[in-house]
Amino acid sequence: MAYWLYKSEPFKWSWEMQKAKGAAGEEWTGVRNYQARNNMRAMKIGDKGFFYHSNEGLDVVGIVEVCALSHPDSTAEGDDRWDCVDIRAVCDVPKPVSLKEIKANPKLEKMSLVTSMRLSVQPVTEEEYLEVCRMGELDNPPLSP
Repeated sequence: MAYWLYKSEPFKWSWEMQKAKGAAGEEWTGVRNYQARNNMRAMKIGDKGFFYHSNEGLDVVGIVEVCALSHPDSTAEGDDRWDCVDIRAVCDVPKPVSLKEIKANPKLEKMSLVTSMRLSVQPVTEEEYLEVCRMGELDNPPLSP
């Protein structure tokens, strides 16, 4: 898998905060779910993903990329079970794509965002990635290597 979706509650970590980190990016910390952790362990440098505002907004607002491979999560306080990757903002999605729009699109009925709503770091197929980018009016979306 070379595409992902990262959920964040905007009052804790917003798209604007992510963009402010610039090229250095930021650790995607605090994930305490084994499946989400394993997803991060599978990531490669340059993998692209959606930045999704959860709880408030409920929409895909930006594109990010992995800029550091899986490493110990600095917020895990010595608990070596938890890893994270670093991601950096690539671009805005010109027209944020809502969860409601995603659920209404038959091409996205099997997307993890629809079927595994609670998972904070999810895989996205290339077809799903391109469809959400199209819905968000993102011409020439950045692709994973």
